[in-house]
Amino acid sequence: MKPRHILVVTGASGAGKTAAVRELGQRGLLEVACFEFDSIGVPAVDAMEREYGSGEAWQSAMTHLWIERLWNAHDAPRVAVLDAQTQPRFVVAGAAAVGANVRIVLFECSPVVRASRLRGAREQPELDTDRMRAWADFLHAEAVRLELTIVDTSALTRAEARERLEAVVVELRDGARAR
Repeated sequence: MKPRHILVVTGASGAGKTAAVRELGQRGLLEVACFEFDSIGVPAVDAMEREYGSGEAWQSAMTHLWIERLWNAHDAPRVAVLDAQTQPRFVVAGAAAVGANVRIVLFECSPVVRASRLRGAREQPELDTDRMRAWADFLHAEAVRLELTIVDTSALTRAEARERLEAVVVELRDGARAR
């Protein structure tokens, strides 16, 4: 049975998307399964460029691959949740290519909070860059343009962020079940 929905959770590093998706997965919700885009491995930039022409082309190809895999899985859940730091337009194109029902949620936070998370508990100060700030700004602009759900995690606890995500998942799951 195909999933009724794929929910892609995107956002810049430090926004809280991976923590929320992992915690959601640990909840063991009926008919819901969680996946992490990066579990396929992320090659070095030179390998992406050599094989795909650019990092962006690699991201597009892998996003399409994930959407296709989740949509066509014979044992797919009612809602497949994918943690993916990817461009919304790649998700939309991947969904259109296979006829998938996809929803995208953007997790974001203020630059100050992101810097604190990356430099603090995550111990990844190398990700607190102008490029990451520009990526976060780009994703926000795309989310606004596409009228996506935006979850600002700046003032949320991890549990509260997971609860916001879970509300979207339950809405999708229960709405699909009613059809």
